[in-house]
Amino acid sequence: MLRRNLLLLAAVVALAVAPLLIHGPHAAFSGSDGQAEQLITRIDPGYVPWAAPLWVPPSSEIESLLFALQAALGAGLLGYYFGRRRALSELDRRPSPDVPGHAPD
Repeated sequence: MLRRNLLLLAAVVALAVAPLLIHGPHAAFSGSDGQAEQLITRIDPGYVPWAAPLWVPPSSEIESLLFALQAALGAGLLGYYFGRRRALSELDRRPSPDVPGHAPD
């Protein structure tokens, strides 16, 4: 069990470090929205977007903060769901104390 956890931890660290090693420390990372917008305007210079954001964050730091909060909330909800599901399945596997022949602990 410990070996598997260490291997998983090493894989996560490798996935986090690999892009930095491949692209270098000064690589410009941009979001897919910006890349799509650049490609569309290159293909069709007269393109006018038909939708606009309801609110634009005042800075890129706040945008990053909101994205991180959204990711943390999603991860928390997923963790809660799977943890609760596992706990309930373990409770279902336990023998009931009212089963004849079962001595209480």
